[in-house]
Amino acid sequence: MAKVDRRILKTQESLKKAVIELMTEKSFDDITIQDIADRANVNRGTIYLHYEDKYDLLDNLIETHITELGEMDTWACEMDWIDALVPYFEYFEKNYLFFSTMLASKGTPSSFRTRLFDFITKGFKGEIDRESGRNTDLSDDIMLQYAGTAYVGVIEWWIRNGMPYPPRVMAKQVGALLGRSL
Repeated sequence: MAKVDRRILKTQESLKKAVIELMTEKSFDDITIQDIADRANVNRGTIYLHYEDKYDLLDNLIETHITELGEMDTWACEMDWIDALVPYFEYFEKNYLFFSTMLASKGTPSSFRTRLFDFITKGFKGEIDRESGRNTDLSDDIMLQYAGTAYVGVIEWWIRNGMPYPPRVMAKQVGALLGRSL
């Protein structure tokens, strides 16, 4: 794998940070490439060296977070619900500006919530308890919709309300509820 120049990474991070900061101030549709360039302290042309347009920049930012969350899935599946969810809530807390902007802002493209939901339900597919017999008469599709909607909704509520509980408390509460549901 080729090593990426630090200057490129630094510029891309600056652009991602700029677009998130701007989204806290105004609707994504109202943000211009010039706004992003000014906030990131780069020329407009620099943005086009890295991204096709502001939508490509936002898509790349979203994909980065979904990928990082996905990297946690490999080991989280081997743990109980509560222990597995702690790192996720810590990640949401650490990246509060991103998640609060993407989940709580009115002017944010709805594609993020859909992508987060799809990511979560995909992860839940292997977690449905079929051995105990308690879910015998329940459809996988309905269970996944229910659990995924509930989980994303709780994350949104937690972030919109300024994270009133620490990540460990959230993981314990949500883990108990998901354990009952799936």
